[in-house]
Amino acid sequence: MLEVHRTHRAKILNHSQVAEILDRHGWSASKLWNVANYHSREVWEETGEIPDHGDLKDELKTHNKYKGLHSQSSQRVLEELAEAFNSWYEKRKSDDRANPPGYRKRNYYDTDGNRVHEEHPRSTVSWKQNGIRHDTKNNRVRLSKGANHKEHPRAREYILVEYETRPGVTVENLQQVRAVYYQAKERWELHLVCTDEIETPAAPGTETAGIDLGISNFAAVAYSTEAADLYPGTRLKQDGYYFPKEIAKCDDSGGERATRLHAKWSERRTHFFHGLAKHVVQRCIEKGVGRINVGNLEGVREDENGNSKNWGRHGNLDLHGWAFDRFTNILEYKAKVEGIEVVEVDESATSKTCCMCGREEDSQRVERGLYVCEECDAAFNADVNGAENIRLNINEKSNSESPGQLFGDRRTGWLAQPAVHLYDLSSGFQPQEQVVDCKP
Repeated sequence: MLEVHRTHRAKILNHSQVAEILDRHGWSASKLWNVANYHSREVWEETGEIPDHGDLKDELKTHNKYKGLHSQSSQRVLEELAEAFNSWYEKRKSDDRANPPGYRKRNYYDTDGNRVHEEHPRSTVSWKQNGIRHDTKNNRVRLSKGANHKEHPRAREYILVEYETRPGVTVENLQQVRAVYYQAKERWELHLVCTDEIETPAAPGTETAGIDLGISNFAAVAYSTEAADLYPGTRLKQDGYYFPKEIAKCDDSGGERATRLHAKWSERRTHFFHGLAKHVVQRCIEKGVGRINVGNLEGVREDENGNSKNWGRHGNLDLHGWAFDRFTNILEYKAKVEGIEVVEVDESATSKTCCMCGREEDSQRVERGLYVCEECDAAFNADVNGAENIRLNINEKSNSESPGQLFGDRRTGWLAQPAVHLYDLSSGFQPQEQVVDCKP
């Protein structure tokens, strides 16, 4: 059996009754974020270190803002802030213009364009198991209030929310509830996170696929059946240039518009990763693949001395946004559901080794997208070459095959002309139309 987590979006039926108290909790989450953010910045300036969520909890658990939410809800806010600071710390290694996590606030302006006052926005509030009581028969959840929002001794100590999911959804084994405010709709919505156990199916086959992750082509996939797919990362690169510029235009990096842009950017990346993982897994099922080898890119941002690599201004932005670990996690989850094993393998030298004869030479990758081997006179797509070497797992120490046995005498046409799948926001990944030039 395989344990999976599913998130169901639910409409709040008694919104008029609970909107005000959810507003208060959303504001409390923003206030706690800001208090913890201020403390983290002070610690950073004094010590050069970033406090983790455990340090933040020890420091702030007696703070009045911490009591604005249920204890586990407050802990989740501190966890998110610590994650944001760690992400900023990693980014600043390659981009000294990176800013730390901003404060959460909304700016209001009068008719002359002058800022009148500031108000905390409604942040997402999360409740874990200790703060949840689920009535499965009536589709209701009781969410514990923060101590500061229990008006008087006879007041309810919980928020009773009636919800409705899409047809056919059964909410069971509820682990977490997130109340999310949508500014455009001016409404709250519940995200219900449930655990479920499913029977792991048998693998679709015994073949192996290899995946090489990159920037220009986010993924190149090679199959044992002498076929290959390319997935360009054009959409990710376009978003990577567009959203930072739009965020930089905002008056406040932590303001409402900047927050919306960050959220939209994150949602588009997540949508891309899920769509790509789903498409790759479906292709593996069609090809009878039971195992996927993925290159282990740990340390790709660092040189042999442990220092951050400098890929230039645009290259550093691309490399930081190269969320290969996030994609690999999504792929592993979706593959497991189909009975396919995902294994991270050593990818060193896979991009400069010929997958036909085994010759290793830096100069053989003559330009982006083209690999030419002087030994066997083969020419093919460089990313597919890397994917094929990852599929063969050429760095496996226990591999007893000789280079001749490992690489063998094979066709090369599929290495030179892989199928290209382009990403569309509405329809996902679609095969690129092949244009054939018939001119003499």
